[in-house]
Amino acid sequence: MKAVQYREVGAAPEVVGIPEPEVGPGEVLLKVTAAGVCHSDFAVMSMPAEQLRFPLPLTLGHEGVGVVAELGAGTTGFEVGDAVAVYGPWGCGACAKCAEGKENYCLRASRLGIFPPGLGAPGAMAPYMVVDDPRHLVPLGDLDPVRTVPLTDAGLTPYHAVKRSLPKLLPGSTAVVIGTGGLGHVAIQILRAMTAARVVALDVSEEKLELARQVGAHHAVLSNDEAPEAVRRMTGGVGAELVLDFVGAKPTVALAGAMAAVEADVTIVGIGGGALPVGFGSLAYEATVTAPYWGSRAELGEVLALAHAGAVEVHVETYGIDEAPKAYERLHAGKVKGRAVILPQE
Repeated sequence: MKAVQYREVGAAPEVVGIPEPEVGPGEVLLKVTAAGVCHSDFAVMSMPAEQLRFPLPLTLGHEGVGVVAELGAGTTGFEVGDAVAVYGPWGCGACAKCAEGKENYCLRASRLGIFPPGLGAPGAMAPYMVVDDPRHLVPLGDLDPVRTVPLTDAGLTPYHAVKRSLPKLLPGSTAVVIGTGGLGHVAIQILRAMTAARVVALDVSEEKLELARQVGAHHAVLSNDEAPEAVRRMTGGVGAELVLDFVGAKPTVALAGAMAAVEADVTIVGIGGGALPVGFGSLAYEATVTAPYWGSRAELGEVLALAHAGAVEVHVETYGIDEAPKAYERLHAGKVKGRAVILPQE
């Protein structure tokens, strides 16, 4: 079968032929219907050899949905033919965090060499993939797999980031979304569906801000040195109760800190390498800075419930598996509107 793989350190992804995987005891063989393309893949592919903790080649794709094709010996909970989404941040299943369903914060994964699919374990950019345990599958129901697959990361990650700040997003509050691409345009919809907050979107061009307006942002502001003052004018000088930075670069985290209100949450989701100093006088009083990772298994079910209700819809571009390298090129160049999705069966 064909697969999209990262094969050599520093090389671009390639479409290659590999054997179909065999399912083992307790595992699930998934016929993949859609796989998402994500900036996190570039983080993996930019690591020097000494930082890689898993062998190459690696089949990419940490966002995956499909149909159960085969159950390994002893596997229960699903039937062949069930449509499912893959919960990506695999953990040990036994530590205190995994017991809460927070496998994204597994306490033993690093020590045991457990990696997410597409980020260390074989991923979803192939016609078939093996899921290590049925607990990492969530029923898809009648949701469109192509529009749903980005929700396993591009939906789950902003959902988790927003959910932790819900008590602060009361009527009259303001939430700022920096970076309105794959994750940011979903975050705007989540904020509109779950809060009464005014939603302000920031990005570097009017073209990118147009998508933010389409999905419900109340205001759209160019992301530059004047943005913090613009947000403070909108808020009567108070600032934003929540700032979500989906870029995470040095300039954007600085903007995030500059527009945060007293007791605000500044949540750095993007992996652009920026860091925000915390200390008396460096931020508004009692502002909290955090850098969350993905979300829990229960939260993925909640995200899919939002999709079932029609509250969240991802803008997607689709590519056949042979076009996957092109999708990565477009994503790297900032030309993807919303999220790129690979169709491994085509």
